[in-house]
Amino acid sequence: MTQFFLGVDAGGSTSRCRLVDGTGRVLAGAQAGPANAGLGLDALHATLRQLTEDTVHAAGLDAAQLASVRAAMGIAGISRPGVRAALEGFAFPFASTLFDTDAVIANLGAHGGGDGAVLIIGTGSIAQVRVGGQSFRIGGYGFPISDEGSGAALGLSAMRHALRALDGRTRATPLSTAVTERFDHDTARAIAWMDQATPRDYGSFAPLVMDYAEADDTIARSIVEDAAGHIERFIETIYERGAPRCALLGGLSAKMRPWLRARTVARLSEPLGDALDGALYLAGLPARTAETLP
Repeated sequence: MTQFFLGVDAGGSTSRCRLVDGTGRVLAGAQAGPANAGLGLDALHATLRQLTEDTVHAAGLDAAQLASVRAAMGIAGISRPGVRAALEGFAFPFASTLFDTDAVIANLGAHGGGDGAVLIIGTGSIAQVRVGGQSFRIGGYGFPISDEGSGAALGLSAMRHALRALDGRTRATPLSTAVTERFDHDTARAIAWMDQATPRDYGSFAPLVMDYAEADDTIARSIVEDAAGHIERFIETIYERGAPRCALLGGLSAKMRPWLRARTVARLSEPLGDALDGALYLAGLPARTAETLP
């Protein structure tokens, strides 16, 4: 009987699913909205069931083929206490269903199922490493105590500078003016915003910081250079921990890359695949051999 593998990348804003045969040929795929632990377990399970059912239906699998599917799902927030155990108690109609974090499947996909590391720089930041078949993470403990070099960290630094500029403790720059303009240059309104602000809210300032840094705003440059230093240290630590390769991923990675030293960029590898590829490797799809890696 033909073997089938199903992979799910369940993210904070978008979720994707892909079904392949034993050769890796794509048979069907589907997409849905967010599917992460923060939604609540029942809502998460319902979304995963609908997403996988849509994919299997699109491929036209019969009951016997469905029962042979080996599935794996990378889920944002699965590290929260109790989430993995709850997921393993939910029913899925497959021969096997494995769960891990979204960072783990991103790392597997980036390195063809083999050892390596990814440093994911987006709203937050986290390094996921696989050495000798064992996976572990570096950082990623949550904002504001962690997430160094991330979009949220850039936004927090921009807010701090902007408030100091408003009360005269530091010189105003075009960046600080642009930030405080969102609050009509009113400190009280900025504080009210901060009382409710999420990491994503802080991250919304990141494009502004990057734009002004590229325009040579002194404070913006210092903020981005500090973030680049944290990213450099992440990468150094990844190699110190034994990773043979490292790829830079995430929505902010392309913008931050030019701020890294040339010798650091030279150590980075281009990803061989995406998180859905990684989920399929986790499910059991044969990984690429080490000899095929550049």
